[in-house]
Amino acid sequence: MSLLEELAGRQGDPRRPFLLGREMELSLADVLAAAVPGLGEVRAGDVVALVGDFDAPSILALLRLIEAGAVIMPLTRATQADHDYFLASGLADLAIEDGAVRRLRQERAAHPLLDELRRHGHPGLILFSSGTTGRPKAILHDFSRFLARYRTPRPTLRTLSFLLFDHIGGINTLLHTLFNGGQVVVPSGRMPEAVLADIRDFAVELLPTTPTFLRMLLIGGLLEEGLPASLRAITYGTERMDEGTLRRLCALLPRVDFRQTYGMSELGILRVRTRARDQLWMQVGGEGVETRIEAGRLFLRAAGRMLGYLNAPSPFDAEGWYDTRDLVEQDGGWLRIVGRVSETISVGGLKFLPGEVERVALAHPDMRQARAVGVANPITGQHVELTCELRPGAQADRAALREWFRARLPEHMRPHRIRFGEVAVGHRFKRL
Repeated sequence: MSLLEELAGRQGDPRRPFLLGREMELSLADVLAAAVPGLGEVRAGDVVALVGDFDAPSILALLRLIEAGAVIMPLTRATQADHDYFLASGLADLAIEDGAVRRLRQERAAHPLLDELRRHGHPGLILFSSGTTGRPKAILHDFSRFLARYRTPRPTLRTLSFLLFDHIGGINTLLHTLFNGGQVVVPSGRMPEAVLADIRDFAVELLPTTPTFLRMLLIGGLLEEGLPASLRAITYGTERMDEGTLRRLCALLPRVDFRQTYGMSELGILRVRTRARDQLWMQVGGEGVETRIEAGRLFLRAAGRMLGYLNAPSPFDAEGWYDTRDLVEQDGGWLRIVGRVSETISVGGLKFLPGEVERVALAHPDMRQARAVGVANPITGQHVELTCELRPGAQADRAALREWFRARLPEHMRPHRIRFGEVAVGHRFKRL
């Protein structure tokens, strides 16, 4: 049985749409019947860059390319400036955009990981790391192994596809829905007002999103009257949530279950259990996932990990452990992410994390976003510089902010310099 036939069977009625949107629907019956322009040029094992979004044509092409045994590289138009780098780093053979197919090379580039995948006759998936340290890395998964975890039946909610087409969270939302007979709603836009309108009009039950987006809802006063009654759960991840924001959200939305997510493209999808809806303590695990903590640093080993990077050395040690570079606190069997190894600030030999400064900043009633960094200092080694993005209408007052920090932080953690301006947010609604 082919993948598409299997998915059609799991949908119950293959004519029932699994993808919904304004003036858009897609069912498995549509996928089985439709032709994808240029698909005849794709050979099994070809690396195909698919430029699109969470829309019917892109999802149709993605599913047909999996069926054809291609190695698929999902890209979005928001990252257009980096496409040449992605195509070169991922060794793309073809690119598909708006139904047009471009052949990029006549002979496939040799690479041990791609060659191994082709020997097994398996489709592949290439995702790119966020590139916070150096250029983005091309992450290669065996798509057959990637799909295996979805064959265990699990409950599904009608979900808004907030996370993007080129993000492992977006791919996970789609596959979980397809294998469990659910429905995904394509947002008409990703700004707060559009998202809330889509939740209301399509009776969305689950919103997977980012802490940055949730802060935007809070600061904009869009939660004062609650959310549409259909919404049962909000999951948040891709960046650290601060506890103050989470508690405010839980107080404003008592009917909504808040769940933290945690993962990375290198390791596949990880299962997370949250201790309480208004806490950041969690357990990370799931089938084939092991955790280890050394000196407060989290290491993971996962059966569903990537095959490797196409443009960088393997990050796994000889026993298969991956250094997440995340620093954690422990409370029995529960973990809480407190920062990254690379973020540690040292002032006069006293070490702390920028999140500790940002947490105090975000508790200020006028603060919309805050970003703290350590900057070289010839006397103390480093000092803290803080960028503050205030809520609309708030007045910038450095003296008042310094008093705020003086009352709440020890001297070495107080910002040496305070700047007012926008805290940059990427196309995935994650702080840059």
